[in-house]
Amino acid sequence: LPRRACGCSPPGPLPTVAATSLWPQPAPQPEPAQRPTVQPVATQTRPNFEAPSAPHCARPVQTVEVPGRAAPMQWPERSGSVRRAWRDDEARVAAEAAAPSGAAAPPAPAPPAADRAAKESAAAPQPFAPSDAPMQRQRLPRQEVVTAGMVDDNADFSAYQQFRQRNASVAHRERDVSERYLLQVRSPSGQGVPDAEVALRAANGAAMWARTDAGGRAWLHPRAFDAGGSSIYEVAARKNGRQATGFLRRGQKSAVELTLDSGAAPARARLDLVFLVDATGSMGDEIAKLRATLHTIAREVAALPSRPDTCFGLVAYRDQGDAFLLRRHDLTNDLGGFQKVLDGLQAAGGGDYPEAMNEALHDTVHRISWRGDGATRMVVLLADAPPHLDYGGPQYDDDMLAALGKGIKVFSVGASGLDTQGEYVQRQIAQYTGGRFVFLTYRDAANPGSGPGRETVHEVSNYSVDTLDRLVVRLVSEELARLPRGG
Repeated sequence: LPRRACGCSPPGPLPTVAATSLWPQPAPQPEPAQRPTVQPVATQTRPNFEAPSAPHCARPVQTVEVPGRAAPMQWPERSGSVRRAWRDDEARVAAEAAAPSGAAAPPAPAPPAADRAAKESAAAPQPFAPSDAPMQRQRLPRQEVVTAGMVDDNADFSAYQQFRQRNASVAHRERDVSERYLLQVRSPSGQGVPDAEVALRAANGAAMWARTDAGGRAWLHPRAFDAGGSSIYEVAARKNGRQATGFLRRGQKSAVELTLDSGAAPARARLDLVFLVDATGSMGDEIAKLRATLHTIAREVAALPSRPDTCFGLVAYRDQGDAFLLRRHDLTNDLGGFQKVLDGLQAAGGGDYPEAMNEALHDTVHRISWRGDGATRMVVLLADAPPHLDYGGPQYDDDMLAALGKGIKVFSVGASGLDTQGEYVQRQIAQYTGGRFVFLTYRDAANPGSGPGRETVHEVSNYSVDTLDRLVVRLVSEELARLPRGG
């Protein structure tokens, strides 16, 4: 690779690697094996995702559903086999939708046995039908204002590390982020270069991928992907056919800076905003708040100085044994159609505490039609329970790495009832992807029914409180404000 614009000399020989092999390529990957709850990091040598490439979102709402009452799916993990598995499901759903009116639907397979009995009784008989079963966690009054606080675990990294150490025994997927470096990609004029593809590679082949955020930054965590503990990595960044390279020597500087002349910034920001929502029974009030405030969020986002070209998407999920496992509504600029989707979303099902967050995050990262060409990509994850770690198939730590590689920031919102395990997982995802951890607050932290307030049960400090809708708009505004000025 050409040595450009890093102001440093090569620290030693690195393997000769074709430039194209650094970047995500569509290629079949091996089927995954069953994995334990907590697994040490394995060395990664090639991407597990494809780059964002959708040219636009000017489409009506497109919906794909994965049923929850079928036999448990064998979830392939990588791109080629992922496409095959989802194609089978989408073809089945499309065939059912095209069946003549009045035609008898094929009988649904029996749900898994004893451990799904509670879910079967709690789930509604039809998608989107409300559940009559009692909720497993307390709920806010439906019309109550929802307040929330926020912490930035990358800004206060030492406090985040202490949180991880205190709660290391909770069930989770381990990715060691204790050692991190900041990559800053700038233009010759000193502005941040957003959405530049980044590849970090060691002599042993270990590699990670990222895309710079709106300010041209990306956090790099060598221990999260390189089990060999290499001491030197080559860093490459490219955009619009131009590339710059440098080196990261571990234990020396805490930041790496590259200069990349990527051309003029676009005249208008492009924002892809996806809501990833736990739609089990205990989430009814948070979903109602999201429905009621979408127009406010959209109007205020559209009025921002950057005048963003905004697309909205939704992935709602429940669990195995429920009426649906997940339901994906792809990105669209049809706000009216998207509002109808939200108006139809109801909370139902659930039963045990963990839900199908792994599968839903995987679907959001890999199956949403994320736009390329410099789009800002954000996910608002709203949940009150951790993922199932006992299902096999997709795992959230693999997909948070893929999200960083695709330039998707996840802003995790902890709803009422979220326990320490759920907080741990949500903060892992947000910190690694460069997002924030948001949490609902109450007048009495121990009683979510006490109404809005400033108190929380989560292990956070030094936070301010606002309404949830204002907080979402603020997060979007702060992200877009980092973009370089266009023409």
